Amino acid sequence: MIIDGNETEKRAMEEFHKGNRKEGLRIQEKFASAFREEYENKDHCPCRKACRYHGNCKECVAIHRAHQEHVPNCMRPMINRKIKLLSELTEHTISYEIEPPEERMGNADA
Repeated sequence: MIIDGNETEKRAMEEFHKGNRKEGLRIQEKFASAFREEYENKDHCPCRKACRYHGNCKECVAIHRAHQEHVPNCMRPMINRKIKLLSELTEHTISYEIEPPEERMGNADA
């Protein structure tokens, strides 16, 4: 099962955007049900660095929500894709204003 960019969940969101909440929820439950079954006993966490909360999304997200300094490693690629699209509006000139931190994804604690 592919989680990121999952076609079933994309169809659910299409229905939500059309205002068809009932159908969106039905399709979304199809995705959630398949996820529960597929990953009941498997690792689904895409983070490259294992930490104490690896695979425990509920606690990981709660920790990040609590400290509010950055987002979990697994969400960074999705958010970066969205930021890149916005950055196109200024020909990516924001890149001249950004100095990357010494700690990079995969090297920093989650």
